[in-house]
Amino acid sequence: MSIDPKGAILQRDKQTYAIVPRIPVGLVSPDDLERIARVARKYEIPVIKIISGQRFALVGIKKADIDAVWDDLGLDVGRAKTTELCLHYVQACPGTTACKFGVQDSLALGLRLEKFFAEMEFTAKVKIGVSGCPLCCGESFVRDLGMFAKKAGWTLVVGGSSARRPRIGDVLAEDLSPDEVIALTRKVLAYYQKEAKKKERMARFVDRIGIDTLKEFVLA
Repeated sequence: MSIDPKGAILQRDKQTYAIVPRIPVGLVSPDDLERIARVARKYEIPVIKIISGQRFALVGIKKADIDAVWDDLGLDVGRAKTTELCLHYVQACPGTTACKFGVQDSLALGLRLEKFFAEMEFTAKVKIGVSGCPLCCGESFVRDLGMFAKKAGWTLVVGGSSARRPRIGDVLAEDLSPDEVIALTRKVLAYYQKEAKKKERMARFVDRIGIDTLKEFVLA
């Protein structure tokens, strides 16, 4: 069985690959954009696609070029394969950094969540959405874990999904500080890692055990 190169996903032509650099909460600098453009031209990468997790996918890379592409980009690997049982991404809206509707700093919270959980392994892939107001532009209700802000604090939502069997997440707790969000997220993921079946996404896990059972263990 052939092994795909570092951070690469074989495409449907069975000859070229895609890579997805890690871009926490979708924030990129001018230098990042210039490097991505320079690398795409140098290695004749035909497609650059903004994907749902607020990251760039560079698609159509020759196998022999992949290591050199990563070296020239100077960016970390964004874990994106559907088979990887880990945190795939934290997406976040602009929040109080830029949006007139923002009531809390969603980018700061999103970056903290990424830092805490990016390297952990889980029972299944995990996606997190952070929204700086109740409009939920960070898609908080349809992610494995979601947070949205009110003036009184953060609301934590669990068990959302926008996949084949959509599910609106359940509210687990409200009026949380950023530190409380981190602590409670850690407890939820620890319980999930212990009790969920292999590759059972959070939505199906909450369906199976019930939100009241989850609250009993993580809010105790």
